[in-house]
Amino acid sequence: MSLSDDLSLVASATPECITSLHARLDGGDWIARALTATGTATIRKRRLPADQTLWLVLGMAIIRERRIEEVVRTLDLALPVPSGRDVAPAAIPPARARLGSEPVKWLFTESAKVWSAEGADEQRWRGLSVYGLDGTTMRVADTPENRAEFGGQWSGEQKGDSGYPMVRLVALMALRTHVLAGAAVDGYAKSSEQSMTPELLTQVPNDSLTVLDRNFLSPLSLVKLQNAGVNRHWLTRAKSNTAMKSLQKLGEGDELVELNVSKEAQAKDPTLGKTWKARSIRYQRKGFKSQTLLTSLLDPEQWPAKELVDMYHERWVIELGYDEVKTEMLQREESLRSKKPDGVRQEVWGILLAYNLVRLEMARVAKLVGVPPVRISFVMALNLIRDEWHWSNVSVGPGAIPKHLARLRENLARLVLPKRRPERAYPRAVKLKMSNYSRKRPVAKPASAEGGEGEGAK
Repeated sequence: MSLSDDLSLVASATPECITSLHARLDGGDWIARALTATGTATIRKRRLPADQTLWLVLGMAIIRERRIEEVVRTLDLALPVPSGRDVAPAAIPPARARLGSEPVKWLFTESAKVWSAEGADEQRWRGLSVYGLDGTTMRVADTPENRAEFGGQWSGEQKGDSGYPMVRLVALMALRTHVLAGAAVDGYAKSSEQSMTPELLTQVPNDSLTVLDRNFLSPLSLVKLQNAGVNRHWLTRAKSNTAMKSLQKLGEGDELVELNVSKEAQAKDPTLGKTWKARSIRYQRKGFKSQTLLTSLLDPEQWPAKELVDMYHERWVIELGYDEVKTEMLQREESLRSKKPDGVRQEVWGILLAYNLVRLEMARVAKLVGVPPVRISFVMALNLIRDEWHWSNVSVGPGAIPKHLARLRENLARLVLPKRRPERAYPRAVKLKMSNYSRKRPVAKPASAEGGEGEGAK
């Protein structure tokens, strides 16, 4: 199945949002659906219309080392004119502003549902598709608008606010393919991972296991996840102060327990009751302290404790995914480039969509060569895809990308990684020490100096 077929499948999964079905990507049909669904379609022809601008947002995510006007030229996005003149750099920020963030968010959300489910269904564990949920932060350009909208991390009266404003990102990932199934984005100062979780838990499919870290240990999240569908299960780690009452011994270090629902949780959701049940599994790995897992999978014969311990440690896959985004895709940039809040959101959704496109190609390659998707190198795949974006536009536009991706898969088949070595351990450590110097705050420029700088300039 080609990329264009997949994108058409995304559209057909949401018929209420579209007016026609087409199987071709050429001409930007799938992008047009996103624009129509969000009311952003360009009515009159512009030098950089909405459908072309959405390609630009994807190009910004893939080709991070280029200035935005170079991305426009590389992707051949400017409409042809008799003089052959390229689109003016000053036209790019208004084009991005007209597009907004909603079409990109819609496109990511709808495609993520289809792509993640497809891979998760093929990589089930004992009949359950395996997902992980976790959060991270991303720094954004330090402008008054971004700081007012997103806020930063407060470090006390002496050090003040963080040097950059930040957005908070919580993502749901199909752990065995790394494909994102959903995401929530909000300002750092006005949200928390827990407050953003309910939106994502509604996207967890039936017959699934969701692995979370202990930060999400709350009946408000876990019980609601379990009761919101059919055969939806969870697995997490207990905190050091988690109080539980033993109800029944199931095996060595394995028992059925009862936990109390806090008064705060009861006030937010009276249907939770005063207690909730879970299965407790105590284990210890060589060189580490003893740990306790909690899960809704109560049957020790159907769900062996040893396998659940191994399953919990697959949770780190989502951390690897965040590293792939920040270190490889964003190339350890100090911050995102967009200067205004909606531009930041647009950029983030574009990055997540581009990440899934890379992962989707890797999953196809893995199927061709008969290995798990995690055995394909993300770094090499990303580099080759970047090359394809450059090469495909020497003589043709972005509409020809799918056929180039087909050839790319043949090259990626040579990029199979060796099997993982579980005996290796990399404990968490501080890699960069925070500076003791006072933070330098931006100084407002005179109005005349700001005139030439637009949204997303480098």
